[in-house]
Amino acid sequence: MGTETGDDAAVWRLDDNRALVSTADFITPIVDDARVWGRIAAVNSVSDVYAMGGRPLFALNLVCWNAGELSHDLLDEVLAGAAEVADECGFVIAGGHTVDDPQPKFGLSVVGEVHPDRVLRNSGLRANDVLVLTKPIGTGVISTAAKAGEASDEAVAAMVASMSRTNADASTVALDAGANGCTDVTGFGLLGHLGQMARASEVDVDLDAAAVPVLPGARDLAAEGHLPGGSARNLEWIRDRLDPGSTDELTVSLLADAQTSGGLLFGVAPEAVPEVLDRLGSTGHTCAVVGRATPGTGRLRLRP
Repeated sequence: MGTETGDDAAVWRLDDNRALVSTADFITPIVDDARVWGRIAAVNSVSDVYAMGGRPLFALNLVCWNAGELSHDLLDEVLAGAAEVADECGFVIAGGHTVDDPQPKFGLSVVGEVHPDRVLRNSGLRANDVLVLTKPIGTGVISTAAKAGEASDEAVAAMVASMSRTNADASTVALDAGANGCTDVTGFGLLGHLGQMARASEVDVDLDAAAVPVLPGARDLAAEGHLPGGSARNLEWIRDRLDPGSTDELTVSLLADAQTSGGLLFGVAPEAVPEVLDRLGSTGHTCAVVGRATPGTGRLRLRP
């Protein structure tokens, strides 16, 4: 039995045809609707399984709940949202664990399966791979603005729709296209996760900043100063390996935006790109080609 780790998941090889993927994640409330929060948290938790090319099998609820202030009915709604995701993705939630906590949190511990020869890794980018992003960025900016009551209904609705979409279809498309390198774009932002991939894969990346899809309203809200603290830390981490060129600082900050339940970022051969974009588009993804990998040492170059 062999073991390896990805961004936020571990893989155990059981035999020549089977490996298990294990991951856990939870988040604090980012919307007022308890069921929607449960759904977003579940989609976010199961994303690491899809980012490694796996299929989720079962999960356990991870609940931190302030029972003195929050009702059991609200918790039932959170759990119902997660159950909707489990039904949609074809896995079972088999119980879980609850602790008392002044700050509510919810997520899942997930176990999935993957063929040992088809594991997608953040170290798998190849020189000349074309990079495809399957969801827009900007959830961190919008959620920060929403907490301050400054985000429009349109922006919040777009954020919720994006965070509620699972990465199941995107993972299948990546596998079918022969991808080796893949990550989901979450707390470290696009620049952070891409920087990790580039360094682990021993490639450089030319990132087309203008091609990266951004959620409606996110750029204006970022310009107004609604930038989460995690985004600044992401940018600080990647600065010494980032060549921004003539890209403006606002765009650079957006590219570092700390995401919740973001899309997949994966590399495929150039000839596979048309079919990849067609299949993602047909399943409702707002996707784009955002860059290309070249031989190198893990640096990122932005093209405005």
